[in-house]
Amino acid sequence: MLSEVYYLLRSKSDGRYLIARPTAETAGYLLLFRESFDALSYLNTHAAEVANRFAVESIPGTQLGGLLKRWGFSGVGIVSDPLLPKVEFLQHN
Repeated sequence: MLSEVYYLLRSKSDGRYLIARPTAETAGYLLLFRESFDALSYLNTHAAEVANRFAVESIPGTQLGGLLKRWGFSGVGIVSDPLLPKVEFLQHN
């Protein structure tokens, strides 16, 4: 996981990342995509009306831990199928 490059969706207006939040009390899980076109497919399928408000950003796996700590995320959600969507959640310790 550390040697891979992941793709994230980030708001152009306020710089926040697209996350999954199982409950209102949860900090949220940062959504990661394995390819930039998967991130775009996810947006176009599930949020086409706001897709132009997001940008795709890449991050190496080695920087994920720091990003999760800095933003206070609970973990990551790796999107394996952006159309369904199918997401594998991993908690960060």
